[in-house]
Amino acid sequence: MEPQALLNISFGCTGILFGYIMNCTRQSLVALQSRDEELAEKVQKIEVIVAGEYVKRTEMDEHFNQLLSMLRRIEEKLDKKVDK
Repeated sequence: MEPQALLNISFGCTGILFGYIMNCTRQSLVALQSRDEELAEKVQKIEVIVAGEYVKRTEMDEHFNQLLSMLRRIEEKLDKKVDK
């Protein structure tokens, strides 16, 4: 075989291999992009759900007032204990 033919065959094989690798890389990138879009949609849905589940200020005030009343009763009991 002539050296030019060997060179052409080697360049051809290298080109085929490089093309195959680039095609696999492109397919992987497309799959990753579609998966990223799916995950972004899921996160967006979770954000909407979480935003709807915040504790309302009135509910928090009620719980805080209950806690304060319990602490006052404990303090009164402790004061009575100290007086004895």
